[in-house]
Amino acid sequence: MRRYPFSVDPTWRLPLRLIGVRPSSAYVEVDDEFMVRFGPWTLRTPMSNVAGATVTGPFSVWKVLGPHLSLADRGVTFGTNGRQGVCVRFHRPVSALAPGKVLTHPGVTVTVADPESLAEHLNRLVAVVPG
Repeated sequence: MRRYPFSVDPTWRLPLRLIGVRPSSAYVEVDDEFMVRFGPWTLRTPMSNVAGATVTGPFSVWKVLGPHLSLADRGVTFGTNGRQGVCVRFHRPVSALAPGKVLTHPGVTVTVADPESLAEHLNRLVAVVPG
């Protein structure tokens, strides 16, 4: 199992802590499943559902700070900085912001400390795990 911590911009540390996002509760884990923990929010899906990953950014911090829903494509962002992140695409949409299947997301963007490493690791696994 590999864990990727979020990269929190010091300016946003306190506001993020107020919604429960701390180093102990904000990370991405990859093993036989892909899991994002972002304070009280959790996204989980089997690795077989991961279609690929791309490093993205920079972002307008107002568009990525905290949990965000994209109205354009229903993607979810768990953001802690405006510098760089990883967009992870899924074969089948997954739940994250709301419980159940009412609101599902075709992808997630996460602003981890080492986006290149996470994207490379996921794309290597996608190449060997049938989707």
